[in-house]
Amino acid sequence: MTHYALGCPQWQDPSWNTLLPPGATPLARYSRVFGCVEGNTTFYATPTREQCAQWRSQVPDDFRFLFKFPREISHDRLLTGSETAVRAFLATLEPLADVLGPFLLQLPPNFGPEQLDNLWRFVDALPAPLTCAVEVRHPAFFEKGDAEKALNRGLRERNLARVCFDTRALFAATPESEATREAQSRKPRLPIHLLPVEAPPVVRYIGHPDLESNRPFLAPWAERVSEWIAEGRHPYVFMHMPDNGDAPALAALWHELLRERVPELADLAINTEPPQIGLF
Repeated sequence: MTHYALGCPQWQDPSWNTLLPPGATPLARYSRVFGCVEGNTTFYATPTREQCAQWRSQVPDDFRFLFKFPREISHDRLLTGSETAVRAFLATLEPLADVLGPFLLQLPPNFGPEQLDNLWRFVDALPAPLTCAVEVRHPAFFEKGDAEKALNRGLRERNLARVCFDTRALFAATPESEATREAQSRKPRLPIHLLPVEAPPVVRYIGHPDLESNRPFLAPWAERVSEWIAEGRHPYVFMHMPDNGDAPALAALWHELLRERVPELADLAINTEPPQIGLF
């Protein structure tokens, strides 16, 4: 069995209506194509248990939600004094317990080396079997000095993945559109540092608005992810675009490149053909 999950940063967009197969809800349609989704919604607002139960009923058993911890916990409190908020958050998501992937712990640029003890206390307190993949944005964690060594050592000791956040293609684009300008203003421009651990790798790729311009940036990832699959690991790969209406097309391009190396992967059931215009 091939262990690999592909997803987008959301499960619905009006421009996806002609791309995804039929289904009762946007999530049901999405989950017929993709194996996982970034739970960005929880970064801004926590759903109700009822919503979570509805979501669970709309996805197959092998689908995975990778939810972000709420902004209040990761950004406002910098992982301190958040025990009550974490318990409430996890209790709300309980109806999804069997389809949860690792949580995405996205840390802000001001979460630096002096806050690392906050990180270790936070992840050590998570109830088993819950785990997370950690995304850092402070420059000190990319300088290969003591701060990065301390971060990587702590992640290795706990077998936690370090999120690979690749914005190179995005910043290679000329900011001609409002969507590209906004994405470049909001996304970090940082190197990609891989951390070998046994935990499932997580890749978040932000694409160039011109679809074909992504090929040279995606090719090395296809090689790396194919190696992870061959090793029996379970990579999660998320495809973003400046305009996420274009994310499924990027995902289709990525999947094409990966299938050249892993031919046993099934086709991606995305309709990439333009809709036909009626004669009348």
